[in-house]
Amino acid sequence: MTTPPYRLCEAHVGSHPSAVRLLPTFDLQRLLADLKTLDGHQWALQQTFETDGPAEEADFDWRALPLRSPTGSELRTDPGGAGLDDFADTKWLAEAPYLAEVLASIPAPLRCVRLLALGPGAQSELHFDTKIGFPWGNLRLHVPLVTNPGATLLMDGDVHVWEPGTFWFGDFCRLHQVENTGTRKRVHMVIDTTLTPEVLSLFPAEFLEALDADEVLFNRPAVPCDDLARHQCEFEVPLSFLDFEEAEGEFTKPQEHLPASVRIDGDRLVLAVSGEPRFGLVHVGDGEFRFSGWTDERTVQVLPGGDRATVVLRTRQGTREQRLDVPAVVGAPAV
Repeated sequence: MTTPPYRLCEAHVGSHPSAVRLLPTFDLQRLLADLKTLDGHQWALQQTFETDGPAEEADFDWRALPLRSPTGSELRTDPGGAGLDDFADTKWLAEAPYLAEVLASIPAPLRCVRLLALGPGAQSELHFDTKIGFPWGNLRLHVPLVTNPGATLLMDGDVHVWEPGTFWFGDFCRLHQVENTGTRKRVHMVIDTTLTPEVLSLFPAEFLEALDADEVLFNRPAVPCDDLARHQCEFEVPLSFLDFEEAEGEFTKPQEHLPASVRIDGDRLVLAVSGEPRFGLVHVGDGEFRFSGWTDERTVQVLPGGDRATVVLRTRQGTREQRLDVPAVVGAPAV
């Protein structure tokens, strides 16, 4: 990846514990029965996701079978993110009725869900996952299926081995590393969910007491947009605003701008950049849209005003908001 001409975000440490066991527990035998069925399929190497889409594959034995992915593609082993596509179940989920039951019990819209297998001898680098956690309106949850004492997660200096059948939250925007020194693969179901008030019911009371309310961003539900044409416009967008990995507030600083437009694409609106559709837009009310596959962390709001309009670009980190007002020309963009 070419180094961009702006700052990228860094690892983030909140006030709450780095990991906590959640309240539900699951039937291990039923989990393993579904895993046995899915083990018969070919699991591909996990991919990362960057601003331009799926990126490099793991260079060690870390394999994935997606149960939910962008468009429901069984070929997408990356976690997905902001883009043109929303998440959908893959064909593999229909073969795993108990895993589907577990997922249906989570009181929030789900993003990506993958079975991740860490092979014997595998080790990741020390790293952090970009903008995954309470401040950005999403959570990464784990249901361990198979493990061994040598299959560990190092996070914030603590070593974790999570027992099969339990349910965990991990704050993976902190520096962490996975390693398997055992002789058996470790398999977890890794669930990326949007953050809603209801999903907090999964957490123990002592964790919620430690959670700083200013570090929490709840996603708003999608709202029908009856007049798509009203929001069509053209404007210029800062280069870094297109990158969910940018550091907080980076898009408000002087930098290169690109021609952009909000336009109708079939039965929805998209954000096009330099003439090419780049992000699907999901209406959350009052002419404000988040990107498909992403959260309220990053939105575009169109405020009509006669022949001209204002486009408000926003990013959020918990209750903090960064905003840039950009002049726009209303109407359907030239194709």
